[in-house]
Amino acid sequence: MIILPYAEIREPFKAYFDSENSRSRVDYYGDLVQTVQREDVDLGQDVQGVNYRISYMVNQMGVPERVCFQVNGSSDSPIRAQNVIPDLEGFEYQGRDFCPDWYGNIVTTGPQECQKWTKVATFNEKESRYTFWSKLDAHQRHIPVHYLMMGYNNLFGSHFDEYRVAYKNYQVQAQIGADVFTFVENYSCRSFPGPGNDHVSTHNPIKEFIHGHDQHIEKDFESFKEKHGKNYQEKSEEEERKANFRHNHRFIHSMNRKNKKYQLKINHMSDFSTGELKMLRGRLRSSGYNGGQVFKQRNADAHIPEYHDWRLFGAVNPVKDQAVCGSCWSFGTSGTIEGQYFVKTGHLVRLSEQQLIDCSWQEGDNGCNGGEDFRAYQYIMKAGGIALNDVYGGYIGQDGKCHDHAVPKAVQLAGWVNVTQYNPSALQAAIFENGPVTVAINANPRTFTFYSHGVYSDPACKGTPDDLDHQVLAVGYGVINGEKFWLIKNSWSTYWGNDGYVLISQRNNMCGVTTDATFPLIKL
Repeated sequence: MIILPYAEIREPFKAYFDSENSRSRVDYYGDLVQTVQREDVDLGQDVQGVNYRISYMVNQMGVPERVCFQVNGSSDSPIRAQNVIPDLEGFEYQGRDFCPDWYGNIVTTGPQECQKWTKVATFNEKESRYTFWSKLDAHQRHIPVHYLMMGYNNLFGSHFDEYRVAYKNYQVQAQIGADVFTFVENYSCRSFPGPGNDHVSTHNPIKEFIHGHDQHIEKDFESFKEKHGKNYQEKSEEEERKANFRHNHRFIHSMNRKNKKYQLKINHMSDFSTGELKMLRGRLRSSGYNGGQVFKQRNADAHIPEYHDWRLFGAVNPVKDQAVCGSCWSFGTSGTIEGQYFVKTGHLVRLSEQQLIDCSWQEGDNGCNGGEDFRAYQYIMKAGGIALNDVYGGYIGQDGKCHDHAVPKAVQLAGWVNVTQYNPSALQAAIFENGPVTVAINANPRTFTFYSHGVYSDPACKGTPDDLDHQVLAVGYGVINGEKFWLIKNSWSTYWGNDGYVLISQRNNMCGVTTDATFPLIKL
């Protein structure tokens, strides 16, 4: 099992290594992802081994089927058989020791059955400390027990990395059946562009942990910086950002190997700290009645279609970016007002989130430190409306100076409505009949932070009132491959999710979409 404490990952694997025939195989999460390294394959034309990956993909009928991807090695980037035991060259024997348990805890009771080996590698200011524990079997052969890497930055006094590999059921066999490696020949494999080392994360991830191979991390980090215009002022900051990126990179690829109904991706937040990510989730929590009206469906007998998307009707503005400011509540509020106003008038306006951030403090909102939709409604009603974005002044990503008295208001409110709690049918009716609805959700799970596409569903994304920490906009709903979903617009830029949107499963009130939904009553 691969254990990544900083990435919060425990990934089981099963490995086969045939040194005599120079071939190997590593399966992750059972058989969800199978990788085969064939150093023995000779395809000519400077092909130095082949790496295969067999995983599930959903076909056009919505049915998962196994597919094969192939990466050819070259003289510059050869494919080698992948051993899952580290090469102990350069390690020093430290004598007998207590054995770590499955999760790396040292068990100090009983005999010292393990042998301990250590190695320290230094590169510039970074120091990597490796420890390997093994046992001797009845034939005096070393049986791996645990492998630990601890990384330190001596210049900045920081602990930048840690990973473990735990071994169980290790067996030495005289021969491994050829079909363990040749089964890939039953597939018609698709090719991947680029040499083999460019695909370590997807085709041979354990290479990073056994051989300390991190060129792919370095390369991806440089590409990430260029794509998102990242410029770090100090070397210490860049090292910290790179460490954040490394752990998130591992998490994303490990989760994708689980073959969920959704996928994750590197995005502009991949170098963020935990505190910065928390700042993005700026919804405050209040208990009790918020003053809104009870939701009533206009026509209880009316047919609510299975699919609806207000973007197709022109009721939704482009995705915006709240930056590192806990102002999600202002975007959820402005979005539902814009959508509801469009349904009433046929005109789409762009309203000012900055006005809400600057001016709704007396109602209990706290600018970039968080707020709530109903408090913003209260402010807008007291202030006589909300101004257009261009009239009040553009979004600046921080608290500004309120000047609402100096600008004309574009939209006024008469109140707001609380959609029936925990009722998917009511929320669908509210969206279909009235327009986009703002909803509070739980955006805390790491899987949500790096969501890419597919129908999102994570058991960790609870939906109780105490779990809700982020405000977004529900602009539609639908069904894909039998899975009902909510179509949600976020305010984390188009680099996040599917061009700024996420499909959240309707099962079990995933992420709390139906827990606290509201929409305004437009005053014309």
